[in-house]
Amino acid sequence: MSGSKAGFSLVTHATEPNNSAVTVYVVRSEEPVKVWGLEPEQRIHRQFKGLSVADVSWAARGSYPRTRRVLLLRGDVMYDTPLLSALLNQPGTRLERPTDNGTVRLAVHVPAGQTEQARAWLTGEGLPPDGTTPCAPEHAGDAYRGKLRKREPPYCLQVDRATQRAVERRVYMAAYKGITDAVTKHVWPVPAMWATRGCVRLGVTPNAVTLLSAVLVLAALWAFATSAYGWGLLAAWLMTFLDTVDGKLARVTLSSSKFGNLFDHGIDLVHPPLWYAAWAYGLAESGHALPQPWLDWTVAAIFVGYVLGRLPEGYFTRRFGFELFVWTRFDSGFRQITARRNPCLVLLTLAWIAGRPDLGILATTAWILASAIIHLLRTVQAERANARGQPVASWLKAPV
Repeated sequence: MSGSKAGFSLVTHATEPNNSAVTVYVVRSEEPVKVWGLEPEQRIHRQFKGLSVADVSWAARGSYPRTRRVLLLRGDVMYDTPLLSALLNQPGTRLERPTDNGTVRLAVHVPAGQTEQARAWLTGEGLPPDGTTPCAPEHAGDAYRGKLRKREPPYCLQVDRATQRAVERRVYMAAYKGITDAVTKHVWPVPAMWATRGCVRLGVTPNAVTLLSAVLVLAALWAFATSAYGWGLLAAWLMTFLDTVDGKLARVTLSSSKFGNLFDHGIDLVHPPLWYAAWAYGLAESGHALPQPWLDWTVAAIFVGYVLGRLPEGYFTRRFGFELFVWTRFDSGFRQITARRNPCLVLLTLAWIAGRPDLGILATTAWILASAIIHLLRTVQAERANARGQPVASWLKAPV
């Protein structure tokens, strides 16, 4: 980093447990490379904002604080947010990675009086600051990602023009949920990454993608209700694809918002049983109408099963502090096929291809009820284990 500019970005972190603020300097690279449309300083600014940092401003080299502690970062390195969070609370740590060509210097957290020495070391011009302990990135931050339902070491990646695409792919995959349905996990990742990249280039926001998803929800609902199942499935599958894109777009551009989360999750929560009910009523115009008692019972079972399937999930999270689907490996595997929207759409699509949409909705209803029973049984089993004094904890937190 001998070509670094003199400028530094300054971030004041005043939320430490011991009330000792940390000043964060980012050494600017000579030719900053955008990753997912963000300059390094934009990304770091948003990351610290997400960590509830009190204040953000800019300062020139030399305006170091005389007290407090200092965390120095590099502008040509992509830091995973959990890694930054860990570094803020680990004074005396110098982050480095051994390679065949020597040691790559990545970050250092020192008392304010050692800032100049730390900067010299970080830019390859000096010895390590006294009293600091080396640490590899994969050991510095928590590997457990509760919101993303996975265990993954934090990344810390050097980025230049040659590695830009590879770094973007790594950042994108880090934003992907580890435990989800089979379609989202195995089919959507690559095309969703292309779509996410297109949204970044065109300046499309995550909320705009979610809004289009909402329109497609209504289009599919209307098509199912009028027995236009082919068009409805097209709209539905496109909606599920965009539902993947908006989340990834928000995460890779660090542009998540409370409104966006509420908008997205609200749509996801409400529309599936409405789609299935519309499909059932649309059978009247398809030549495969269900007898009236069957129709009424099917629609009732759809809503009852859907609610009963969701209630144990919510109860489990509030009771034990983590999601049911990350309790054991069985639960994580079952999440791929449980009666959420995408697995149910697979059943409906296969039935439509076979020319029997009536069998499709009956199979979907049966699977909704079966999944609800399994969720309920797993919650009861967790309560019994807890009553016996056995720990109820996520398998993702178990020692590797």
